[in-house]
Amino acid sequence: MPIEIDIAHVARLARLGLTDEELQSYKAQLGVILEHAARVQSLEVKPNVEAAHPLGLTNAFRDDELRPSLDRDEVLGQAPEAIDGHFVVPPAMGIE
Repeated sequence: MPIEIDIAHVARLARLGLTDEELQSYKAQLGVILEHAARVQSLEVKPNVEAAHPLGLTNAFRDDELRPSLDRDEVLGQAPEAIDGHFVVPPAMGIE
């Protein structure tokens, strides 16, 4: 099932200056790729979830445990500038 694609048009859209030999070469290469993709797409296979990853996956996260956090006043005291319990930072987009 060959698929026709205007390689010259695609090259113009991409602003590529291709010679006639390059156009023919790319057309042949793209035809082989598209034919292979069509063959792969036509295969009837059942999904195998077990083959989705070669190694057994386990949760590598630690258990959630309550821990004391840093003291707010101590942390804000080390900041260059803080107002009303919040860090003061320059605007991200340069807009004041």
